Amino acid sequence: MAAFRTRHLCSVAAALVLTVTAPATAATATASEADSAAALREVMFVGNNWEGTADVIGSTGDFAKIGRINVIPDKNARMAEINANPIKWIYFQAIRNGVGEGHDQFVDDMYTTPDGTSVVVSRPSFADVVSIDLATGNINWRFPVSGYRSDHMAVSPDGTRVAVSASISNTVHVLDIGTGRQLGSFKTGDKPHENIFTKDGAYIYNMSIGDVNTSQDAPWQDFTKGDRRITVVDATTYQQVRVIDMRAKLDAIGLTDYSDAVRPAVFSPDESKLYFQVSFFNGFFEYDLATDRITRTKTLPKNPATSDDRTTFVNDSRHHGISMKPDGTKLCVAGTMDDYATVVDRATLQEGPLITASKPYWATVSGDGLSCVISESGADQVTAIDFATGRKIVSVPVGDHPQRVRLGHVAPGWTGPTG
Repeated sequence: MAAFRTRHLCSVAAALVLTVTAPATAATATASEADSAAALREVMFVGNNWEGTADVIGSTGDFAKIGRINVIPDKNARMAEINANPIKWIYFQAIRNGVGEGHDQFVDDMYTTPDGTSVVVSRPSFADVVSIDLATGNINWRFPVSGYRSDHMAVSPDGTRVAVSASISNTVHVLDIGTGRQLGSFKTGDKPHENIFTKDGAYIYNMSIGDVNTSQDAPWQDFTKGDRRITVVDATTYQQVRVIDMRAKLDAIGLTDYSDAVRPAVFSPDESKLYFQVSFFNGFFEYDLATDRITRTKTLPKNPATSDDRTTFVNDSRHHGISMKPDGTKLCVAGTMDDYATVVDRATLQEGPLITASKPYWATVSGDGLSCVISESGADQVTAIDFATGRKIVSVPVGDHPQRVRLGHVAPGWTGPTG
């Protein structure tokens, strides 16, 4: 582990050297890019998974709605392809009747390009990633992933690369966000899900969650879920540098009946700790990267109205969604099946008020870092919660079954495509 962290720090040092020794023309270009970015408006994109739209709302304040985009403008063409291919049709139906809960999954994840002209979207049911022009609503490029389903994405700190999980082929593709060209790919455990770039852009962490839509959910049947692990790769070479097996870490603290399927996760600001959720568990864990062990466990309250029948949990996720206040003092947790969200003090792990929410499926941080924003997939709205008080600020109606919420940028005055 020490060697891994040393390499991490060396990459930061190298970046600093490059900054100092870069020629004046590069510095001027960087300043120009910074000025251009500053002119953009920061917003939040809310992916309405079952509807195939993304609502754009403010990133702070009252989080008012700004506009909406259609992320499946090519639906007829895609459906024609699927209906003409028996294998694609079978997988399309399996997604609808499995992880889609009887619905098509048209938008999973979204990130805007650095210039704010386009949004890049992963579309599970269409097994692809597309770039959509925010001015016209037209598709700039399309990348079909390997296998038959795309999933969570992550964008590099400089905004130029996007990593997308191809959940059926156990692969992560890394694409140029401007052109859609594949820069590299790497293999993972079964059903890759969450992706995280380290803040220096040197490494990518991928969490594979295994088979989450089977009914073999009893602890003794856990072996049927597949190979679940965290795969860490070099973000330049896409070569594996480390595998983290949480099964051994959980067993070491006596939690042999707990799932090792790592779901949403978030680093502490210094990236020394990883906070993560696992299948079936109402809570989260703290993992120390230097000592390679789970250091704390937080069990959150159960909703008495929620059944303990694990087969009723949506895609095995009792709690799904975790974010951290930028200063590292607070965590925000979406208690998906328990119908609440709560802010947790990171030092004490004491939770705050339980804010009633309908199947909250994601948690992120507002543009000013003062609020946690959750998606309520059961109520078709997003809700902002104050990190300081743990109290609800506002709810904003959005489209059908919101899931991922991501910060992005659009041109000043943008209210939606005009094409």
